[in-house]
Amino acid sequence: MHIISRKSLNEFAQKYPETKTALAQWYQLMKQGEFNSLAELRQVFPTADKVGKLTVFNIGGNKIRRYCCYSL
Repeated sequence: MHIISRKSLNEFAQKYPETKTALAQWYQLMKQGEFNSLAELRQVFPTADKVGKLTVFNIGGNKIRRYCCYSL
């Protein structure tokens, strides 16, 4: 898994402090996870959607939308 920009996540959490916990949890799950398919990814993130070569995650009950590079 390649997260496009950790810096962007940190900047977003700084601007919107209420998102910090949700973003930190998402980031840790992504760094620890090893997903070989969208089906495997959806076991942890059921609302993840593929958009071209990117995956869209609904973080914090869809209050935060982030894109992450994901190649299977």
